[in-house]
Amino acid sequence: MSVVSTSVAEATLEQAIEMGLRPEEFEMIKEIMGRTPNFTEMCIYSVMWSEHCSYKNSIKWLKTLPKKGPHMLVEAGEENAGVVDIGDGLGCAFKIESHNHPSAIEPYQGAATGVGGINRDIFTMGARPIAQLNSLRFGKLNNEKTKWLLEGVVKGIGDYGNAFGIPVVGGEVFFDESYQTNPLVNAMSAGILSTDKIISATAKGPGNSVYIVGSATGKDGIQGASFASKDITADSADDLPSVQVGDPFQEKLLLEASLELAETDAVVGMQDMGAAGITCSSTEMSAAGKVGMKIDLDKVPKRQEDMKPFEILLSESQERMLVVVHKGKEKIVEDIFEKWDLHAVEIGEVVEGDMVSFSMKGEVVAEVSAHSLVLGGGAPVYDRESKEPAYYAENLKFNLDDIEVPDMDRIKRIASALLGLPNIASKRWVWEQYDTMVGTANMCTNKPSDAGIVNIKGTNKAIALTVDCNARYVNNDPEIGTQIAVAEAARNISCTGAVPSAITNCLNFGNPYNPEVYWQFEGAIKGMSKACLAFGTPVTGGNVSFYNQTAKEDGSASPVFPTPTIGMLGVMKDKSLHTSLDFKYKGDLIFMLGDSQNCLGSSEYLSTLLEVKNSPAPYFNLEEEVKIQACVRGLIENNFINAAHDVSDGGLYTALVEMGMPGLLGFDIVSDSEIRMDAFLFGEAQGRILVSLVEEDEDNFLDYIGEQGISCTLLGHVTKGKIHVDGDHFGFINEAKHTFDTSLEKRMAAI
Repeated sequence: MSVVSTSVAEATLEQAIEMGLRPEEFEMIKEIMGRTPNFTEMCIYSVMWSEHCSYKNSIKWLKTLPKKGPHMLVEAGEENAGVVDIGDGLGCAFKIESHNHPSAIEPYQGAATGVGGINRDIFTMGARPIAQLNSLRFGKLNNEKTKWLLEGVVKGIGDYGNAFGIPVVGGEVFFDESYQTNPLVNAMSAGILSTDKIISATAKGPGNSVYIVGSATGKDGIQGASFASKDITADSADDLPSVQVGDPFQEKLLLEASLELAETDAVVGMQDMGAAGITCSSTEMSAAGKVGMKIDLDKVPKRQEDMKPFEILLSESQERMLVVVHKGKEKIVEDIFEKWDLHAVEIGEVVEGDMVSFSMKGEVVAEVSAHSLVLGGGAPVYDRESKEPAYYAENLKFNLDDIEVPDMDRIKRIASALLGLPNIASKRWVWEQYDTMVGTANMCTNKPSDAGIVNIKGTNKAIALTVDCNARYVNNDPEIGTQIAVAEAARNISCTGAVPSAITNCLNFGNPYNPEVYWQFEGAIKGMSKACLAFGTPVTGGNVSFYNQTAKEDGSASPVFPTPTIGMLGVMKDKSLHTSLDFKYKGDLIFMLGDSQNCLGSSEYLSTLLEVKNSPAPYFNLEEEVKIQACVRGLIENNFINAAHDVSDGGLYTALVEMGMPGLLGFDIVSDSEIRMDAFLFGEAQGRILVSLVEEDEDNFLDYIGEQGISCTLLGHVTKGKIHVDGDHFGFINEAKHTFDTSLEKRMAAI
């Protein structure tokens, strides 16, 4: 063991607590080290044992998620991202992560660096990113701060992604007052690689060289992981140095250099420097390979003079990676990065044992056990108290009969009002700032579909990607709501003709020390496990983001809706069968797979227009979902339908309008006399898919449906532009489209 410099003062309990550690954890660290850590070592433990890095309050439950699957090449927790085999010697690496806290205080850079970080997770594995998605949550849209956050986040995502050159192919935006101070910014990326060229994030081989590549290191992002592991307060703006600053053009160079390096035999392992910077990458790579490292901090390229050891170690400056290089092949690395005008500096070497030591000016300033720091190693694991919140029992008391059934005139007004609500209306203002066609070597398509479709160059395949979570459902029933999130993601994939393959998740919750929050978290994990097992979609990884809540002056806190965002990948074996959601021809028949229900639970209509907040999650049957989705994929494979769209937020009426708007085609439908009209049109009962088909295919369609044992209903037919329900005129599709397209912009302009 090296001798740690005595010039670095011992850490104190007060410092440990200030850094986010608990008193008992400080004692654990002293026991592990056999001495009191110095200040720099304390900084290392504080970030590595933060919730953001260690998952100490969630790992127990995360281990219960299904991770095995027939197409899995890299399972959850093994590398920077999960990898799924898509055939033809190709794999898809994909992952979703949060950048919530940085975006809450500096929305532009917070969101931009979130995009940069998730893309680095993909290309450090040797995969070229081909698609991005995002899931965004904000407070009430009539609030000036919400507008500021929304504009900053969207511009940050757009500017970074567009400059980096990866298309945005899907996403969602949701508004609720629970996100007023603490917005959620979840970014997803997917990339393609050769299955025989996956780069590991593992250090091996004592004597091999350790390189830092990419940008120089500055003081931005210091203690970012710790910042992400505490509540947002009135003083959070003081943590602004914890927000990183991104440079997409530098990242583009880093991408090309990294992929060129991946084609050589020089690389042992490579990892992105995300949370906790050099500290995280060096210790995690060492622990993965059961080796140690010696790092000379004097050799790290720096943007600022006189940086202290802890500042260098904890900096989260962007566009940097750590690379372990086979001894004797250092020049290959240096030449490639010199070509791309990027730093590639040897800062250390791999050593035997478990210790990672950091030196500066000839003295060892910190020495720590890699195993003691990491998830699944010596980092603490907790089983938190959980308690069912009182509101859950209130939800179950909801009685539909207490809601007055509106007459047809009011139904028409409700139908129009729903289309203009922020959670339903077009998010065109958002996606117009994203480039959906940049980097079209993979020919991303803009056909209106329930999931984003990206063609795989050189094959007849495509991948389908989506992000989904109705957090209101999850809040009202965490277990059922999360099953619905997985099922809706799968439904969106299935409606395109692709087969759901695997998921990544971003688990956004409040403070885990709050028993009611932890009850929500436990329920969400249980629901996710059930649904993923039913659909055969293993969990490939993701992240947990706790502490998404705002501390109040009286000491209480207001958590966000529990939001387990699901990112799903599907594989389309024949991209010629890609099915879009839009009506194709006047006179086409409109069928609904699945049954209408007398259900208004957790609907946008009930919650927003009627302001009834306490209700159960909508009707949901997991077994029915699996069968209906398999059925719609079969209909697509047999060319029996020409459009498919799921019924989700806003209910049946909204879904029909969404199918009509692309071609300005209307619909004439008949309701179900056994179902309340508001539930029939605006209820959000799950497990329903709308399809349209030419009349000549009706017999084949019905025969196939009968063979599958699926319930279906002929709703009506496609019109030239009129909208009719039970013979009542609801206006024209172009009028509905105007309301749908302009409402968000009008609301923002009014603030």
